[in-house]
Amino acid sequence: MNTSEIFKGFLSNIKISGEKAETVSYRYGRITKALSQEFRSTDSKTANSLQVGSYGRYTGIKGISDLDMLYIMPASKWSDYNKAGGQSKLLRDTKTAISNTYSTSDIKVDRCVVTVNFADSHIDVQPVFEVEGRDYKYPDTYGDGSWKITKPRKEMDAMVEFEANKNRNLRMLCKMSRSWKNKHGVLMGGLLIDTLAYNFLKSTTNYDEKSFAYYDEMCRDFFKFLYDQPKEQTEYGALGSKQRVKVKKTFKRKAKKAYDLADEAISATTDKAKHNKWRDVFGNNFPKYESEESEAKAINESYRNTEEFIESNYLVDIRYDLKIDCEVKQNGFRDGFLREFLTKRIRLLPNKSLRFFIESIDVPAPYTVKWKVTNRGEQAIKRDCVRGQIIDDGGSLERKESTTFKGSHFVECYIIKDNIVVARDTIDVPISE
Repeated sequence: MNTSEIFKGFLSNIKISGEKAETVSYRYGRITKALSQEFRSTDSKTANSLQVGSYGRYTGIKGISDLDMLYIMPASKWSDYNKAGGQSKLLRDTKTAISNTYSTSDIKVDRCVVTVNFADSHIDVQPVFEVEGRDYKYPDTYGDGSWKITKPRKEMDAMVEFEANKNRNLRMLCKMSRSWKNKHGVLMGGLLIDTLAYNFLKSTTNYDEKSFAYYDEMCRDFFKFLYDQPKEQTEYGALGSKQRVKVKKTFKRKAKKAYDLADEAISATTDKAKHNKWRDVFGNNFPKYESEESEAKAINESYRNTEEFIESNYLVDIRYDLKIDCEVKQNGFRDGFLREFLTKRIRLLPNKSLRFFIESIDVPAPYTVKWKVTNRGEQAIKRDCVRGQIIDDGGSLERKESTTFKGSHFVECYIIKDNIVVARDTIDVPISE
């Protein structure tokens, strides 16, 4: 496997398409024009607005649905809003201005932003006043209302400056980490990912002059860096701005799994094993092993690759937490729970009854639940039983299966809200003879 070419292909696969970029730019422009007409009596589609967040730092990837922009208010308007109730009024006025362009049913006022919803994404618009140092005051309507400071330019400047010092590896690492996050349902915001990637590359000189040929090792080492973070650390200082970025949920367990998979991929002796391990880390966007289909056909001419991928039908943008587990039974008696077995490295035996279920979830209703059950290994190919179709839940919030034949199988659960996969979790199902 040519590591350089494969990782170039991977990054190409997760790149935001030109069509998507044009759509985003068009929407930013229309919103900016509406606000310019309202607050400045001009028609500018670009002046006084700032693309921020992952898209503004150029670390977003294909499927991005959570977009952010600042609209910089005229300083002359400060006295109109710097009064009791001014924060709420500013957001209401911003919504009213945007509603001249987009339907009011698609626009909502949140605590600090005005959200404009589209079928494939949403844009959080934050009206701000510029202060010294190119920082900005933004309205917070919580309680009696207040003004708070955001420093996105410092974050973007730090990204640009650090990119030059690290051979442009920072943005690439941020993008690949987003693919891992979306594959494994890791509850990490974009700014936290970018900050941790920044901290990692700052902590080492190993990748100052390295490029794509070393991205396998860079990813592996980054996952170890994540796993080694203090368990009790609940926030970090953002790159550049040093503003506090909260850890919504520990990422250590999933980072350890990614590290183990990456280590196995690097030490694998065949291209097929390397590809499959990296696909286990990063998902379907990582290039497939080219000869996989022909090798499977050599084992069983009737073999059919029936596996489906959620990314083919939905955008994936993880925003919530989901955890699934599995109750293991035989002859009506419960043996225990699968995650306990996995912790103790116990493989399942055949003829067990399995009930996969949602152990915890924080996605606000309504939402749709789907499952995927995939069999792996030579036995699955011989039996033409790879499966892997995306299955509707049907309202039970569980999936019943049984252990039948040897292999390293897995079950995934997806939570879909507003036509976007906002949470997902995977559990391995190792079955021995």
